Amino acid sequence: MQPRELPGFYYDVEKNRYFPVKAPIPGSSSSTRLSKPPSPPKPGNKICKRIGIRTTKLLRSRELCGSVIPSRKGKCKFEEECLKLHASQPLVWKYQETNRIGDGALEQISTNINTVDGQSLIDVLLTGGVNGCLSLYEVAEAGHHFDYGLKCMPDRVWTPVMEKQTEYSKAVGHICRPRGASLAMQSSISSIKMVGKQSPCTIADGSTIQHVLITTLGSETAGGSVYVLDLMRPLDLNPSIPIMRNRMHEVAPFDCTIWTADCNCKRSQAVIGTNMGAALVNLETKVSSWVCHTRSDVLSVQLDQSGNVVLCGLRNGAVVTVDVREKQGGSFARLTRHRVPYPSHKISEASSRTVQKFSKQWFELKGKIYPACTFFLPSSISCLRSLQLYDQYFLASSMDGSVKLYDHRLIQRGAVQSYEGHVNSHTRIQLGVDPSERFVFSGGEDRGFRIWSIKSGELLFEDEFSNSVPSTLCWQQTQKFSGELDGTYQYGEMHGLSAWIGSEEGVFRMQWR
Repeated sequence: MQPRELPGFYYDVEKNRYFPVKAPIPGSSSSTRLSKPPSPPKPGNKICKRIGIRTTKLLRSRELCGSVIPSRKGKCKFEEECLKLHASQPLVWKYQETNRIGDGALEQISTNINTVDGQSLIDVLLTGGVNGCLSLYEVAEAGHHFDYGLKCMPDRVWTPVMEKQTEYSKAVGHICRPRGASLAMQSSISSIKMVGKQSPCTIADGSTIQHVLITTLGSETAGGSVYVLDLMRPLDLNPSIPIMRNRMHEVAPFDCTIWTADCNCKRSQAVIGTNMGAALVNLETKVSSWVCHTRSDVLSVQLDQSGNVVLCGLRNGAVVTVDVREKQGGSFARLTRHRVPYPSHKISEASSRTVQKFSKQWFELKGKIYPACTFFLPSSISCLRSLQLYDQYFLASSMDGSVKLYDHRLIQRGAVQSYEGHVNSHTRIQLGVDPSERFVFSGGEDRGFRIWSIKSGELLFEDEFSNSVPSTLCWQQTQKFSGELDGTYQYGEMHGLSAWIGSEEGVFRMQWR
C-alpha cells in the first residue's frame, strides 16, 4: 500500500513511520537540520566573484592611482591583479583517444631526435596510467616529426565566458604516439619524475632531460619497482626501432607498494614512499637504503633543494622531516626509534568512535627524524609540493579537502595560508604550481578544477570540464621564466604557458593566451 502524503511530514520506509519535516533527521545530532537540496548548477561557465573585474577597469584604476590600486580588500598591486585576472581565464582542450593513459602520472620534457637534417629538439609528454600503460607522445606545435602512429586531436571543452575573441578559436597542437612508444608495465604507474630538478627561474631554452625516473605501484603478486628511462641517445624516426623498450632499465625492485617518488637536483638519488616507510635509491650504483620506517604508508615525499632533507606525508596525517645525509643501513634495525605523540584533537576523535585508529596517544617510527618539525593534518596526506623560489615553503593537502601553505622554519605556528573550496575524501590528488610560483592548481573529487593565488589564498578559477577526477598534473617544462624573487612580474608572462591535466576520462591541456 502506497503511504499517503501528509503536509509537513515525510514517510521513512525503513522505520515505517512519519517524521515532521522541520525536526532533526533521525540518527543525526540535534543541531543538524534538514536543508533544501542543492540546486543544480546553471549551464555555462562559472567565474569566481572577484574575477568580475574587467581589464579596462584595472587600467582605469592604474591611470588614476598608479601601480598601487584600491580594491575591496584594501590596496593591491596592479601587476598582481592583472596576473590573477589572467590566471582565472584559461582555455582547456581534451585530447581524443587518451582515456586511462594519464590518470597515474604525467611529465613533459624536452629531448633530442635524429632527423634527416641532424638532431632536433622536441617536446614529449610521458603518460602513466593506473592500468600500467606507459606511453610517450610528441607534442606537436608548429610542426611534427613522427608521421606514423596514433595522432590525438584536441577538442576545446572550456572557454572564458568573459571573452569571445577570434584567437580562442585557434586550437593547440595535437599529440602523437609513435609505434613502439608504449609499454605495458606489471602494475600501475605511481610516479614519473625528471631526474634532476630544475628551478623554474633557471630553465633555459634548449636544455634537455637525459633520464626520467618511473615507479610502479606493485600488485598482489609482486612489489613495486624503480625504473629509469634513458634519453641520452636521441630518439629515432625509424618505426622499426622500439622507442621505449630498449631505453627502460630497472634500478631496484621492492617487496612493497611504492606510492610515490622524488629526485634530488644532483641527479644521483631518488627517494620513494612505500607502505613500509621511505627509502633512498642511488640511481648510479642501484643501491637502496631505508631512511624511515613506519607502519603508516608514506603517500607523498618531497626532497629539499639540497637533497639532504625529505618531507614524508603519511596516511595517518603526519608530515615528518627526515635527514637523509647520514649513511643508513639496508635494514630497519639500524634506524633510530622515535615515538611521536598524536595531537589532542585526533585522540579525542578516536575516543568518540569505535574505530581504534588513534587509540594510542603516539605512533612509532624509525629514522633520523626531527620530532619538533613533525605536524599533523586532519586526514591522510594527499600531496606535498615544495616551492623552488622560496625553498623553506611547501604546500600540503590532505584527504579531508585541506590545502595549506607552511613555512618549514615555523612549523609549530601552523599554516601560513589556507585555500578553501577543495573537495577530497579518499583520493590521492596532485597539487600543481605554475613556473612563477604564484598560483596553485588542483582537481577535486567533485570533478571540479580549481586555481588559487598562493599569496592571498583567493580562489581564482573553479569549474568542471572532466567527467572524472582530475588527479594528475604537470607543467610545460620548456617555458623560460624570468621572474625575480622580489615579486616583479610582467602582465604577459602567463601568455603561452600550458599545464597538462590527467584523469580517467583522458588528457587535458590548460593554456593561457
